[in-house]
Amino acid sequence: MGLLRRRRLTLILIFLGALFFYFVPWEMPAALVRTKQVDEIYGFLHLFTGPNEEGPTVTTTVLQLDPFSPNELIMYAAGDAKLSWKKEQTRIDKQYPVVVFSKTYCPYSKRAKALLEKYDLQPPPRIVEVDLREDSNDVKQFLARLTGQGTFPNVVVKGKSIGGSSELQELHNTEKLKALFEEAGVKVKGDPRSV
Repeated sequence: MGLLRRRRLTLILIFLGALFFYFVPWEMPAALVRTKQVDEIYGFLHLFTGPNEEGPTVTTTVLQLDPFSPNELIMYAAGDAKLSWKKEQTRIDKQYPVVVFSKTYCPYSKRAKALLEKYDLQPPPRIVEVDLREDSNDVKQFLARLTGQGTFPNVVVKGKSIGGSSELQELHNTEKLKALFEEAGVKVKGDPRSV
């Protein structure tokens, strides 16, 4: 009889535990939950799309960023621990889904910007003219490490580099560029077929 009671008690406890687990709202402690980290590229993009986009250079003593090694995201925020990087990623993806790192004198950059202009993207791309910045060499090093491409232009769509002028033109020629932009939430107001 004692064995039968223990089994019933065990079954009741399992049933109550299942009810509690499934029907009582609760959260796992943050230390136990493995969430996907925001990629470092968003820290870098924050410097060019945030409130101080014309502010400090990427390697000032304020930021102390190393272009050759991974940096913690907090370093890109100049130590602002209150910045939510998930929200910042969402803001950048919504406000500036297309960021173009360019050089004013580069014929490839000019060609890529002209093509993008014909697409009449909304929101418009954020163009960063790297050669007009004091930290142009550092920006190039960061881009090479973060995107795998250190040449210009470097077109970044939602945190991923899609390449430079040749890749952009190839996507256009194969009629994949419009779909890529639309998939990223960018409205194409121009007629890319007339380009």
